[in-house]
Amino acid sequence: MLNRIGSRNAALVVAVVALGGAGLATRTLPPTAQAAAPRYAVPVPLPAQTRPAPPALAAAINALGGGFQGKVSIAVRSIDEGWVVGHAMDQRMPQQSVSKLWVALTMMNAIDEGRYALTAPVTITRSDLTLFHQPIAYLMKDGAFNTTVGDLLRRALTMSDNTANDKLLNLAGGPVAVRDFIASRGLGNIRFGPGERLLQARTAGLPWKQEYSQGNAFAQARSRLDPNVRRAAYQAYVADPPDGAGAGAIADALARLHHGMLLTPQSTQWLLDTMSHTRTGRARIRAALPAGWSVAHKTGTGQDLGGRTAGFNDVGILTAPDGKAYAVAVMIGDTARPVPERQQLIQTVVSSIVAVHG
Repeated sequence: MLNRIGSRNAALVVAVVALGGAGLATRTLPPTAQAAAPRYAVPVPLPAQTRPAPPALAAAINALGGGFQGKVSIAVRSIDEGWVVGHAMDQRMPQQSVSKLWVALTMMNAIDEGRYALTAPVTITRSDLTLFHQPIAYLMKDGAFNTTVGDLLRRALTMSDNTANDKLLNLAGGPVAVRDFIASRGLGNIRFGPGERLLQARTAGLPWKQEYSQGNAFAQARSRLDPNVRRAAYQAYVADPPDGAGAGAIADALARLHHGMLLTPQSTQWLLDTMSHTRTGRARIRAALPAGWSVAHKTGTGQDLGGRTAGFNDVGILTAPDGKAYAVAVMIGDTARPVPERQQLIQTVVSSIVAVHG
């Protein structure tokens, strides 16, 4: 089990691991990780790298990823200095609710283009309900809840509300619109799935039925499945997740967001401010931040089967007291290790960043 590492101890670990740091995972990315379709403009490249990646951090991240029992993709990008370090940065991992970030970006882009406003009214009805975490369902009266686009964005990002997210997805134009946004910005190695209902149903080995959105109906239907069907569906998902993404591409996208390359300045600031109030994953990135540091982030957690979890993630932008920032993505794609060990892995990545930042 990973031991808890504070900032001082993390510095020692980083220094020791760095002694064997030859051949470590470092890179300077091209402007885009894959060629965009001809109909899209060439994306604006990220600022040039101004200094080499810290060898000690590269060694620490590589050791953490390689030493964890499970599929892991980790990336850390200095937003100010342009370097990137990581482990298996291009291996696609299940995003789960991390993908809510791409829905939010697509909707904010629609707002920038004048097609929506944060104050635009929206009504949630029972036909909009999804499954798993959807606290908005408890706010419905007489089968409806009246809200706004801005409130749905806040709920999807800070509470990871699945119904709020899928409603935004529908308003924005569905999965095709999100994929189009990802491609148009040249974000590369990031897939977007079919939405919460279909993604979770397929992962479990079930066809989606709207009745599963009520109470515990989905869990009950899943429990009645042939165990072989469930295992096959789970294995197919983690082997080639339709919502898969590499940590490197996610870190690059976060850096582009921070630099104002994806949205207008006003929308960029609104989105990052909202992400800074995320309530989920208190024992992940946020738990390792020293006083004076801040984070704007999005978590993601998948379904469990036989002690395994298909996706246990946290991605975000860390900002140090001196204003320097780092884009971080820790994606645990499939593991049977206990939750505290997963949390500790994410925390130790953050502690290692803090240690080399000084």
